[in-house]
Amino acid sequence: MRISIFPLPGAILFPGLQLPLHIFEPRYRAMIKDALARDRRIGMIQPQRPEEGAPLFAIGCIGKIGEVEALDDGRFNIVLEGEARFRVLHEIDAATPFRQVEGELLGDDDGAALSPVERAGFEREARRFADSQGYSIDWDAVTRLDDQSLIDGVSQIAPFDGAAKQALLEAPSLAARCELLVQLMQFFGRRDSDDGRVTLQ
Repeated sequence: MRISIFPLPGAILFPGLQLPLHIFEPRYRAMIKDALARDRRIGMIQPQRPEEGAPLFAIGCIGKIGEVEALDDGRFNIVLEGEARFRVLHEIDAATPFRQVEGELLGDDDGAALSPVERAGFEREARRFADSQGYSIDWDAVTRLDDQSLIDGVSQIAPFDGAAKQALLEAPSLAARCELLVQLMQFFGRRDSDDGRVTLQ
């Protein structure tokens, strides 16, 4: 399938979650207009480097444009609703100002669940990490989330670098993503005792 893509460093979208975006560059304004005229879908994916035309990571997420606010000067505020992960097969030599790829959808383990031990271990590490970072969390609300919403939601908003977030997006299962998230929280949670910034780059 042909996918119009928005390559944005550090921005990760997961199926079932939302990502608010402010669209101001002319080529991406054109992309949003094109998507709205067709099926309202675009692909969020990270470039491997921040420069123009950089190679893309292999896996991104298709999002459907939900809420749209068209501003008088041509910019857009949109909310993208994650639908499915995709793998880039190759980039298309497109005449459009925005990049397009040929991609294939990845089968995701919708409705997957963690074991009670995995869930408890994750929540324990998340509390430790939140405390070390000074975050205020509504833990009662957290305990009410299903496993997928919890793990993918934390993966999307956690303050990790782009490489770490990409690894979470590429994790092959919910259990693998949970395990990686625990490792990342342990890893990044240690940087408080360091003067230098810890990254996985």
